[in-house]
Amino acid sequence: MPSPTGRLSYPERHQTGGSCGYSLLVTLETTAQLNRNEHPIRTNLELLTDYLLTYGISVVGAIATLITGYLVAGWLNRLIDRTMRRARRIDPVFHHLPGKIVRVIVLIFTLIAVLNRFGVETTSLIALLGAAGLAIGLALQGTLSNVAAGVMILMFRPFKIGDAVQLEGQVYIIDALGFFICKGHLPEGPIVFMPNSKIWGQTIVNLSVTDQDIRRIDESYTISYGDNINVALAILSQIAAAELRIIAEPAPLIKVQSLGENSVNILFRVWTSRTDWWDTKLDLIQRCKEGLEQGGCTIPFPQREVHVFHENAIKPEA
Repeated sequence: MPSPTGRLSYPERHQTGGSCGYSLLVTLETTAQLNRNEHPIRTNLELLTDYLLTYGISVVGAIATLITGYLVAGWLNRLIDRTMRRARRIDPVFHHLPGKIVRVIVLIFTLIAVLNRFGVETTSLIALLGAAGLAIGLALQGTLSNVAAGVMILMFRPFKIGDAVQLEGQVYIIDALGFFICKGHLPEGPIVFMPNSKIWGQTIVNLSVTDQDIRRIDESYTISYGDNINVALAILSQIAAAELRIIAEPAPLIKVQSLGENSVNILFRVWTSRTDWWDTKLDLIQRCKEGLEQGGCTIPFPQREVHVFHENAIKPEA
């Protein structure tokens, strides 16, 4: 038996022989237990100190990393916002999005770095986030294609709000731009919602933006073969010269275009301001038709002549 002091006497050590090491271990554990019982407050303070030394640096580093990441994310967000506002070709709807995306990315990496300081296995977490992102992307493939097309529309701005756009032969007036759809209306009034992927995947004709802000009027007028061509050309030239909305340069082009089956076709090509194009076009159609008729020209219309031949009936022999 050990003595009250926790030490083995010489006979006891001699009796134990080869088990002296084990007895020494028991003695040390007993001594440590007695010390803890005698000084519980000091033991708790030592444990607290050990915990602080072990985890304190990690906690302080994690807090510093979190604060730094938060400040850097906010600074990058503001910097990108200011840069986007100075870009005139980018739609205002798109100004805040890049900054927010960068801020979220920085905060995610900051959180991963904080978890890594506490010994959390971040490799599996990153793989899990990647797999989740891939699954979400496949599930929302059509929606994400609209978002991608919306970003391209907002960046390159092939049209803006209020423009008249021709898509697949149909004219739309744009009312609102978005990341998923564009809202517009037909010239006759009905509201139209167009997916961005459908818009970006085809040829876009912006009728509200033209070269040098002018637009050409192309019309074709017909006269009969019996009419005087020079008279018809003179009438149309006078009408073009009298119209103040027709610009002098490029010069009007009024020439015989082709010879049709029932008429002589005359090309009437003039230029006008983009904003005056529609009204000028409609007014010229009426004036040219009335002018040709007053000048003695006839405007033929498609017609066919049908000749019926009656064969003599064969009389039967008596």
